Amino acid sequence: MFINKDSLQVKISGMDNYLSLGQYLVDVKYGYFKLFDSSSGRNLAGSMVAALIGTFPKLTLQFKPLTQSELEIIAPILDSASQSVKYYDPNKKTTITMDTYTSDYEVINKNIISGNTRNEGFSCSFIATKKRS
Repeated sequence: MFINKDSLQVKISGMDNYLSLGQYLVDVKYGYFKLFDSSSGRNLAGSMVAALIGTFPKLTLQFKPLTQSELEIIAPILDSASQSVKYYDPNKKTTITMDTYTSDYEVINKNIISGNTRNEGFSCSFIATKKRS
């Protein structure tokens, strides 16, 4: 869960350190999505038959309105092919690290002229590339 400003951190390949995202966020939604194999469904008796492949975390981040300099820090992370994310997992009761890719995102008022002007807030998801162990 989003416990404090440092409880959600991200690192992209080529970076040495993790960046705390809390200072840029207003909300985080933690999703845990189950993926079943392709033979899943209901049999003739109506019972569900399925093999669970795994649970894949998805963190949906709502960014606050950002200044130009803040957006210049965040955009390369969201545009990178993959990231490493640390977050507190309530099921595991510990901080875990997962490899992710990001969803598409849109920034309104991207043409920020001065450091005081801000864009509108936007959201983006970090989606696990592997099932939660």
